[in-house]
Amino acid sequence: MEEAEGSPAVAVVTGASRGIGAGLVEAYRRLGYAVVATSRTIEPSDEADLLTVRADVADRAAAERVVAAALDRHGRIDTLVNNAGIFIGKPFTEYTPAEYEAVTAVNLDGFFHLTQLAVRQMLAQGRGGHIVQVTTSLVDHPRSAAPALLASLTKGGLQAATKGLAIEYAAHGIRANAVSLGVITTPLNAGADREALARLHPLGRPGEVRDVVDAVVFLENAPFVTGEILHVDGGQSAGH
Repeated sequence: MEEAEGSPAVAVVTGASRGIGAGLVEAYRRLGYAVVATSRTIEPSDEADLLTVRADVADRAAAERVVAAALDRHGRIDTLVNNAGIFIGKPFTEYTPAEYEAVTAVNLDGFFHLTQLAVRQMLAQGRGGHIVQVTTSLVDHPRSAAPALLASLTKGGLQAATKGLAIEYAAHGIRANAVSLGVITTPLNAGADREALARLHPLGRPGEVRDVVDAVVFLENAPFVTGEILHVDGGQSAGH
């Protein structure tokens, strides 16, 4: 995105302390963005182009604090990457009310609060913007051997919302896209059977953080692309 008034564009990344989120933070910094990185466990930063905010974006007040910190430091928000998420895979009848509340709080409430605040700011700026969601290919390609209905419920909602946002705000130059992931090698699944994970993907391997980063960077640099659900899943959504 082009700079305005001599200041760098600003990207807000949630779930930014490790794994995919940390990779996205570094990618946007390489693109020349100032980055506001937030998670519940993120460490302080003293670097000029990296502001870290420890917050649980599922809480409205915390989301407001993230936006306020971004505006106080940089005066603008140009991109929001909704990467924070919780995944719990188990049979539908075994989910507990506490698990339902935890997953929907982060995956849906966190998206709603921060995205609403960011879009309001983008509209006020009048320069357009970009919203990116991180979802899962299980939305399109559920597997009986790996039930995860709460992922389908919440991430499927994000995919629908992505298209809705793209159309609602297209006239304002605000784009909305999503990356729909297969299994990505991150610290969260470090102890998993890599060969078993590889067999889930027609390409014969699980994804790496760089695969997700490359896809998000493509979307960031594709001004004619909006409402897109980009599958980064080794072919899972195409079939087996």
